[in-house]
Amino acid sequence: MNIKITKQSGIYTLTSEQMLPISPEKAWEFFTVPTNLDKITPAEMNFYITNNPGSETYQGQIITYKIGIFPFIKNNWITEITHLVKGKFFVDEQRFGPYAMWHHEHHFAETENGMVKMTDIVNFKLPFGIFGDFIAGKLVKNKVKFIFENRYRILEKLIIS
Repeated sequence: MNIKITKQSGIYTLTSEQMLPISPEKAWEFFTVPTNLDKITPAEMNFYITNNPGSETYQGQIITYKIGIFPFIKNNWITEITHLVKGKFFVDEQRFGPYAMWHHEHHFAETENGMVKMTDIVNFKLPFGIFGDFIAGKLVKNKVKFIFENRYRILEKLIIS
């Protein structure tokens, strides 16, 4: 598992890399079905999609969710797929939700041994500037890292087994 979080100018950047023993086509097929996000999000987040996004991801797509970021607090979250190059990468950006900014890049690259190197790059900023960062920065940073650590383990079980 290779996950790191850095911070610069008030913006956190999480980078996660995972090798998957599947073809690039299978990886793309799995990760661009919006409802599969339910399968790879930790159960304790109480995540669910509230609209009907269809069976595949496309540029300009709007997806709406409810997610429990903190215990007993549900947030509405709306993202848009802003960039997509089939088989290579796509980007979702928050349009409305708990962050001041959320920009998530999903990259897929075939390796020499036929596996897929999946790289997630998430740039996020908390609301309320320095005050928000002081009050919740460490907690939110750890929560985002927790989500990707769990995603890593869930994918190991789903895809490898």
